Amino acid sequence: MGLGDKIKNEAQDLTGKAKEGAGNLSDNDNLKAEGQKDQLGADAKKIGENIKDTFKKD
Repeated sequence: MGLGDKIKNEAQDLTGKAKEGAGNLSDNDNLKAEGQKDQLGADAKKIGENIKDTFKKD
């Protein structure tokens, strides 16, 4: 995984956590769900990049 991809994925994950936290504090279920969606997207990208990295090593 390239450094740029890692940074983008981590930024997306942190943004998702912030949105989820803000949604919890303000009782905004839509914002909370959007934050969770962002985190899942970042996790999926991390998994995909890890799989690519594994096959590159072989």
